[in-house]
Amino acid sequence: MAKLLEPLTLRGTTFANRIWASPTCQYSCDPDLAPGVPTDWHLVHLGGLAVGGCGLVLTEAAAVVPEGRITPQDAGLWNEEQTRAWTRVVDFAHSQGVAIGVQLAHAGRKASTHRPWAEQQGSVPPAEGGWETVGPSALAFGDHAVPTALDEAGLERVVTAFADAARRAETAGFDVVELHAAHGYLLHQFLSPLSNHRTDGYGGDLAGRSRLLLEVLDAVRAVWPRDKPVLVRLSTSDWVEGGWDVAESVELTRELAARGADLVDASSGGNDPRQRIPVGPGYQVPAAARIRRETGVPVAAVGLILEPAQAEQVLVSGDADAVFLARPLLADPRWPQRAAQALHAPEAVAWPPQYVRATRAPVPHVSPRQARRGADGTP
Repeated sequence: MAKLLEPLTLRGTTFANRIWASPTCQYSCDPDLAPGVPTDWHLVHLGGLAVGGCGLVLTEAAAVVPEGRITPQDAGLWNEEQTRAWTRVVDFAHSQGVAIGVQLAHAGRKASTHRPWAEQQGSVPPAEGGWETVGPSALAFGDHAVPTALDEAGLERVVTAFADAARRAETAGFDVVELHAAHGYLLHQFLSPLSNHRTDGYGGDLAGRSRLLLEVLDAVRAVWPRDKPVLVRLSTSDWVEGGWDVAESVELTRELAARGADLVDASSGGNDPRQRIPVGPGYQVPAAARIRRETGVPVAAVGLILEPAQAEQVLVSGDADAVFLARPLLADPRWPQRAAQALHAPEAVAWPPQYVRATRAPVPHVSPRQARRGADGTP
């Protein structure tokens, strides 16, 4: 059996294989009729990934408060209407035998922006449906609006919001929660000295800059079932001199694991427009490998892992315990089933009975005239 197709167990949850669907924002909620409420698009998108045989499907970033959305069209998990809508998605994934998790997030200073395909870009002003943003310090991301630095009461509200969202995730039936501390969003903003210039207990050294994330993890772990995993997505590097780096990610991972995190989802970048990322196949795998090697904590690798043989090698080499895929699964939701065939274990990833005929060799079409002819072609 290929390593990629082996089950993986974290706490009381077993994932059928190690091909995991990475969170990919869809920006497809209706901010006027039902802000933050998943739609039929989310059911079809995430349901397709479940049908395709992923071992774990993670939702897009679900904002824990309205002002935590990246765009007005983002999904959320701050109220009961959203919880009910997510339950429908979860139930379908479970009907396919697939584990599903939700990524809990707060965009911080990168919130209230236009979605990527809009004609306008940058911040959405309050007069046009946007809102005032918050962050660790009054420092803007590029040309975005300057955020308001969170005070002590604001920090407490953030921690409480993550815990409340985790409770709703349990009500919806999710198997996993992931805390989004990457890509320049709020928890990452606190981690990085490039965006966190605070002089109180939430800034300064690594312990201060990590404090908010650790408080969020403690609060979530306190309400999340003990037999269900908590993942943490980290940007392992800002790719800017003087920013957050892999060495700090290693130290933080040790503390996350001590407080009940079960796996680190090792990504990178997103916090500073000056970043220079050497993008290429598997470009983030070395960071995942270092974290795993130096901490012993389970790690998932992500970032231009494109082909089954490449993904298999990441796991066989001991660089990660699972792989997250984004673009490959958007292009081909059947990637896990194709991977099983490519790795000579087609039975390792189940096909729904409605699609099993696709696994069989097609029967050549024979016209009635051809059927009346003999084997030698004569009438």
